[in-house]
Amino acid sequence: MTSSPAVRPYRSKDRAALEDICVRTAHNGGDSRPHYEDPGIFPTTFAVPYVELEPELAFVLDDGRGEAVGYILGTADTVRFAAAFRDRWLPLVADRYPRPPEPASTPDEAMMLLLHRPERMVVPEVAAYPAHLHIDLLPEWQGRGHGRALMRTLLLALRDRGVPAVHLAMVTSNRPARAFYDRLGFHEIDVPDPGPVTYLGRATGQLDGL
Repeated sequence: MTSSPAVRPYRSKDRAALEDICVRTAHNGGDSRPHYEDPGIFPTTFAVPYVELEPELAFVLDDGRGEAVGYILGTADTVRFAAAFRDRWLPLVADRYPRPPEPASTPDEAMMLLLHRPERMVVPEVAAYPAHLHIDLLPEWQGRGHGRALMRTLLLALRDRGVPAVHLAMVTSNRPARAFYDRLGFHEIDVPDPGPVTYLGRATGQLDGL
């Protein structure tokens, strides 16, 4: 039986869809498969650890037939999450993705270095925004209000846990993503030498109109 698309909590059976969504949206919002030898590095770094370490803050967009076609993932405490990533997650995946020599010589190696540097998540300038998030939707599900629904769900969950604000890091060149975040009330956070990313943040309160 088919129903309307809706946001719901992540379930373990969503894992394959979660990984697929991440791979298909990881390259500046587009498909990473033409650009990486093993695009599985993306969900291993930016998606699966969240549902393993903090599943209560993982939500998906269900297409109405039980299939996840988008997700929002987060942590309430970035410092704590970075420590858990190193202690509990990295040992599970380091054999598949060993730390490469520096500097990285391929795009895959550059992503693998990020996997092995969870402390990169802890940025002093965003300390007032202790939570952080990742959100992705398959292209055919974008621009229809579903991203807004996912964001509202996570912000409410964070607010209910007493978390005052959340941040994210986005590839600066991804202009459609920036426009999306601007519409949802995110603002830029000044971080010196942020590299290819821009940091954005917003409070978890004041959700009227979101």
